[in-house]
Amino acid sequence: MLTFERIWGERQDHVAVEIDTLIIAGWAGRDAAAIEHHIEELEAIGVPRPSAVPLFYRVSAGLLSQAGQLQMLGPDSSGEIEPVVLSLADGLWVTIGSDHTDRKAEAAGVALSKQLCAKALARTLWRYDEVAPHWDSLILRAWAVIDGQRRLYQEGAVAALRSPADLMQRYGNTATLPPGSLMFGGTLGAIGGIRSASRFEMELEDPVLGRKIQHAYDIAVLPVIA
Repeated sequence: MLTFERIWGERQDHVAVEIDTLIIAGWAGRDAAAIEHHIEELEAIGVPRPSAVPLFYRVSAGLLSQAGQLQMLGPDSSGEIEPVVLSLADGLWVTIGSDHTDRKAEAAGVALSKQLCAKALARTLWRYDEVAPHWDSLILRAWAVIDGQRRLYQEGAVAALRSPADLMQRYGNTATLPPGSLMFGGTLGAIGGIRSASRFEMELEDPVLGRKIQHAYDIAVLPVIA
């Protein structure tokens, strides 16, 4: 069970949510050159090219976590910020998450690698209807603490990614998702390339309505025992 603070208009409340379907949209950029850049980033660490773009990976919903620390097996994982759409009984809501991925396993199989790591999720929700009219103005940012230094890791407008409406239509041939479903909506290229970190921080900024969703987590590396 996950808990969220929902904010819409001048109102807010708190809800506990049980999510039964988790979808991760991969290769979800609008710009072919940007998609190619991300594919080349992953090729550089041994990840094969996708069979099509975009792709939709079904992942265990039990991997979703709002904890401040995630435990990962070995040192070869890294986070990446993504816009997230959550369907509840009263409609669609927006937050952010990190599709934390085991990069070593990703070289063997992308779907497998996505199933091996917890997926970080923020605790704040905005009503999708409120941000949809200015969706392309929203800004994603992420920082990674690498070798003790906090560095800007990703930054850009969600306009670089396919809209939630586009992704939902491509995934289920419908304008929404069934209640209890959550979709990660793609990511931006990493500044300086994909790297592991000891901490990952992320935010979604809405410059039109003047607000942010923020979340951070530490990465605890578990030993790999042969």
